Amino acid sequence: MIMRRILLACLLAIALPIALPLAAQERPANLQPVPEPPPPPPGYQPDPALEPQVTIIKRGADKVEEYRINGRLYMVKVTPPHGVPYYLVDDKGDGRMTRQEPLDSGLRVPMWVIGTF
Repeated sequence: MIMRRILLACLLAIALPIALPLAAQERPANLQPVPEPPPPPPGYQPDPALEPQVTIIKRGADKVEEYRINGRLYMVKVTPPHGVPYYLVDDKGDGRMTRQEPLDSGLRVPMWVIGTF
């Protein structure tokens, strides 16, 4: 029972400094709605060559999506039946595909084991 009270007090002590600034924020009274975007200029025609062309192929159990612009393959998304999809991307434009995981920024943070329990 005492342990629960100590745990509750610790959680409140941690949560209180986080919750107070959020509760203290006030909304300005003079908020305006966001205006509509302007229309495109007269005579504007979107270039269909700039739109990516997506080709979906079934290879065995995998679903493969090929993305092309102007006929040049720049990305392939492979979705296995069980698992996370992955991407093959032509980063340099030389035709060599490198594998990238979703949400991969390329930043590699060093990780060391400090302790195990």
